Formats: sequence, structure tokens, C-alpha cells
Amino acid sequence: MDRGTLPPVVALLLAVCCLRPTSLAETVHCDLQPVDAEVTYITSQVSEGCVAQVPNATVEVHILFLESSRELSELELTLQKAKQNGTRPREVLLVLGANKNTLLRLQAPGIALNLAFNPKLIFQGHPGVNTTQLPPFTTKKQFLDWAETKGPIASIAELNDPQSILLRLDQAPRAPSSCNLEPLKDMGHTLEWSPLTPASVQGCRLEGVPGHKEAHIVRVLPGTEAGPRTVTVKVELRCASGDPDAVLILQGPPYVSWLIDANHNMQIWTTGEYSFKIFPEKNIRGFVLPDTPQGLLGEARRLNASMVASFVELPLASVVSLQAHSCAGGGLQTSPPPIRTTPPKESCNQELLLSLIQPKCSEDVMTVVLKKDLISTLRCTITSLTFSDPRCQAEDRDDQLVLRSAYSNCGMKVTENVVRNEVVVNLLSSSSPQWVRWRKVHCINMDSLSLQLGLFLSPHFLQASNTIELGQQGFVQVSMSPPIPELMLQLDSCHLDLGPDADTVELIQSQTAKGSCVSLLSPGPAGDVRFSFLLRGYMVPTPTPGTLSCTVALRSRSLSPDVHRTISLRLNIVSPGLPDKGLVLPAVLGITFGAFLIGALLTAALWYIYSHTRPPGKREPVVAVAAPASSESSSTNHSIGSTQSTPCSTSSMA
Repeated sequence: MDRGTLPPVVALLLAVCCLRPTSLAETVHCDLQPVDAEVTYITSQVSEGCVAQVPNATVEVHILFLESSRELSELELTLQKAKQNGTRPREVLLVLGANKNTLLRLQAPGIALNLAFNPKLIFQGHPGVNTTQLPPFTTKKQFLDWAETKGPIASIAELNDPQSILLRLDQAPRAPSSCNLEPLKDMGHTLEWSPLTPASVQGCRLEGVPGHKEAHIVRVLPGTEAGPRTVTVKVELRCASGDPDAVLILQGPPYVSWLIDANHNMQIWTTGEYSFKIFPEKNIRGFVLPDTPQGLLGEARRLNASMVASFVELPLASVVSLQAHSCAGGGLQTSPPPIRTTPPKESCNQELLLSLIQPKCSEDVMTVVLKKDLISTLRCTITSLTFSDPRCQAEDRDDQLVLRSAYSNCGMKVTENVVRNEVVVNLLSSSSPQWVRWRKVHCINMDSLSLQLGLFLSPHFLQASNTIELGQQGFVQVSMSPPIPELMLQLDSCHLDLGPDADTVELIQSQTAKGSCVSLLSPGPAGDVRFSFLLRGYMVPTPTPGTLSCTVALRSRSLSPDVHRTISLRLNIVSPGLPDKGLVLPAVLGITFGAFLIGALLTAALWYIYSHTRPPGKREPVVAVAAPASSESSSTNHSIGSTQSTPCSTSSMA
């Protein structure tokens, strides 16, 4: 062969070799169709949103727009408390706008939360949450304009068909100072959510490849913001015959690494780096993979997979869960066609219906209201709604069913403080003439309930006191008698009133500790609410009587609205070390100086008598003794110095 023709031949061979994988992927025959596999995921990407830093705000505002495709859905919403890092906790206003009827299940432990929502959202109340019913706004701008009057907006997110949402209240690093909506926004650490409907999973058989090896392909699409992140992939292959011959192909942006948690041994083929849950610190370098569906199908064939058991494309996610039923040697498990020949035997969502039954209690009357449009949305047909006494039937009032009874009727079980009953729902069912469901309900009798406010001088809360020293830590407890498990106490506010000549000392405000010298404590064994505080000198200039007052909210699902009560306790605030004398610093200094002066005069008088009564011939040189005076002065200075206070110091005067 002529040497002059060699370079073109080599170049041609190299070109063919380089094009081979792409060419193979483009010629792969794979008829993707729905398969019997399920993929769920958690993502931080929303349809539209923004995040901002509001470091100096006393109230931070978060807004969620819930876009649902169903007439009635259920949402689990969890708020995670921010790490304080020495800063005072802030109130949170959460604004929810729903386009369809949405039943909210809320968790917000330890958060002073105000919840505002439009009429489409169904919220039955939650201990510690203050609620505001918004007007029927029709545009986002109306929600935003209303929210901006309450405080700076920390985050906004629009979510399509959410099933669960986790909202973290930490300040987002590197976020701007104002919230400007962006499409397909990655909310990062601030918000994560999972959709109600699982992702669409497809599969196919790769023609011309022998054997029974199966491939599972997960493709994570890039987000709007590039940054290092780890995607946890949980794989569960349900196969009774042992480990399947399988390969897991994970493809994503170059900045994504993978943490794999699988219940079967399988071949791993990923982009970026990956590690296993059992050895998370050991990172393994991945490969360069095609970034198109056809290219990934070709990669599966190159790895000798005879079928693609699952193929799914997802937005940028943090957790992906894959469950598949295929096994080595089995065929492709396709989903049955969505053809329904007979109506379902039971279409009524009974659990959701029963969750809507929440009693309202007022003036010795229990009332249960069910809206007809919600009953219709749940596809339920109610033939009767009664209390445990079937003679007490609900009234049909236009657009709602109203079940109402006094505490003395309809089979009410009345104890000292709680009134209990059952609501019985008779449903029309296709499988049987009638289906009976019931739900226990209760009301709380507030008349015989008493609250006690106590001050203690130790964290053991053993002996109450009405006297506290300056610089001493006090422990406050609010208890309820008799204790009622269905009722929760919540401290709304506490303050110390020192009379008209001194400023009021705020201790608790809006369920939040005021200042570094006030701490909310864990509840007592009977649910008593507790906190501690430290009185510093600048708070109380002179010892004086004071009044400790606390406003307490009594919260229960059956109380609407919450019941608020204020209780007070008279206190004596005295100087350190002198709890009953009432001596102040000038008096202490006067006594000390007087004792010193008397001692000096006595010493001078004794020396005068001694020097004038001794014989002249026996006089000795005079030696000045200054130690006693110096010691006394030093002792006095130490005593004076010890009254100086430092922030939150518990030292008292010697």
C-alpha cells in the first residue's frame, strides 16, 4: 500500500470507530411502552419560584401556590425549624393558595406559625398555629400584594400536584435580598417536594440480543442552576428466584454524583461518581454516557442487556426510588391497557371523608358540618349522618349537612371536663346496600378548668416561691388542673410588670423567648409549659414588688377559635443575699463604711491610752501596723466589686 494513502485510511477507520456507539444507538429498535414498575422522586425544582434572604425581619413570609389537577387532594406539609445560631427565633407567615379543594395535614414543631389560606384549602386546625382566612383571590398578584404588607418575602414556589412538601426555614446562602419569580426554579435546600403521580416508566425488548439480562435506566435532566449535588437512588427489584442479571444505568449532568442503595447485586454504569450506601465514603469514578434516550438504549444493548425493564426521565431530583417486578428469565412486565369494562366496586374515599368530620364546640353545643360539594368530589353517597343515638339526624341545609346537639342529648358521654360521642356515617355502596363508618369526636368543658402559674428557684420545679433575687434564675411553670390529654397549653406571651415607674420586662412574646436570658424549656410530665428567665440589674433598678403575667392559649381540634386566658402571680424582687430585708446597695455601703470608721476610732483611742500611760523610760520605737486597715479596705473593695453584673451572670453579692 502506498504510504501516501495510509493517513486517509487510518482516519477513516478512526472515524468509523468513533461513530460506532452513536450509530448503534440510532439504529436500536426498541418500542418503548408503559411497564409495571414504579418510580417516585423528591425534587427541589418547581414550576416557578424564588428564594431571598431576610436576615433582619421579625416576620418572614413564605408563599406556596398549589396547582392541582384533581377536584380534591391531600397534602402533607412539613416545616423544619431554622438553626438559630444565637439569633432570636422569628415568627413565620405561611400563605397558601390552592386552585382546587386541598386537605392540608401540617407539621410545624417548635415554630411560631401564622397560616393564611384561601377558601379552597381545607385545614381543620393544629395546636400552636394561628390561622387567617383570605378572601377568594383569583390571581397570584393579589396573594403577593397581600403578603407584602405583612413582611419581607423569603420564598415563593408554585407546585403542580404535590403530595408532600418540606419547607426549611434556614436562611438560603448566596440568595438575593428580594424574591423575583423565575421559571423552573431550583429551590435548593429551602424546599423539597414529591409529586402526587409517580413518574412515567417505560420499557422494551432489545431485538437481536440473546440472554435474559435486564437494564434499568434513570436519566436525570439538568436544572437551571449547575452545582454539586448528590442523588440518592433506591432500587428494589422484587425477584423471588434470586439476584437478577441486571445493569443499572444512571445518567445526569456532570455535577451530579450518585449514592446507590440496592437490594440486589447488579452492574453499575453511571456518569460522574458514585458510591454505595454501605460504603458512602468510597467514591468510584463513572463513565461518559450518551445524553439522549436513544443513546442510553444503545448503551444498554452494548452492555448485553436483552431488555430495558425500566426507563425513566426525571427533573433534577435529590432522591429517586425505583421498584420493579421483573426477574432474570422473565418477560417484560408491561402495564395492562387502561381499559375499564366495569365500574369500580368502591370509589368513595372513605378515609378522606372521615378526616373531614371535625366537631366545633361552643356554648355547650357540639356541631359537625360536612359540605356537599366535598362529599360529591369524594364520590361518596351519604344516606344518613347521625350521632351514636340514631334519632339525632343531620339537617340538610342547602349546600351542607349539619349535625348538632347539646351536651345533654344524643348519647353524649359527659365527664368532668370532656364530652365524647361518635359520628356514624351510612354510605351507599355498590358491593353492599349500606356501609357504616364512624368517627369518635369530643368537646372540652372549660367551666371547671383552672390554670396555675408558679415560680420556682430550681429546674426541678419542686417548691414554689414568690420571692426572687436580682441575678437569680427563675423557673416558671403553667399547669392545668385537672389535666386533660385532649387539650394542649401554649404560652402566647409573658411579661413582668414593675409598676408605673419602671419599664415592663417582656419575657415571652408571640410564643417566642425575648432575649438571651429567657429560654423555653421542655414541657413537664403532665404537659405543663415551662420557661426560665434571669433578672439582671438593668432590668430592675431597685428591688421592688412585681407582677408576672402570662397569656395562655388552650388548643384542641374541637376548639374553634382557641381559648385564651391570662394568669398572674405577685413577686417580691429583692437584693442578692438579703431576701427579706429589702436592703439596697447604698445601705450596704453605709453599714460597711460605718463599721470601718468605728474600728479605726477604737484603734486610735487604744493607741492614745497606751502611749500616755506607759513609763517614759520603757517606750519603744513605734512600728506602724497598716495590715488591718489594708485588709479591711481590701475586703470592702472586694465586696463592692462583686455587685457588678455581667450579661446573664448568676453571681451574687458576697
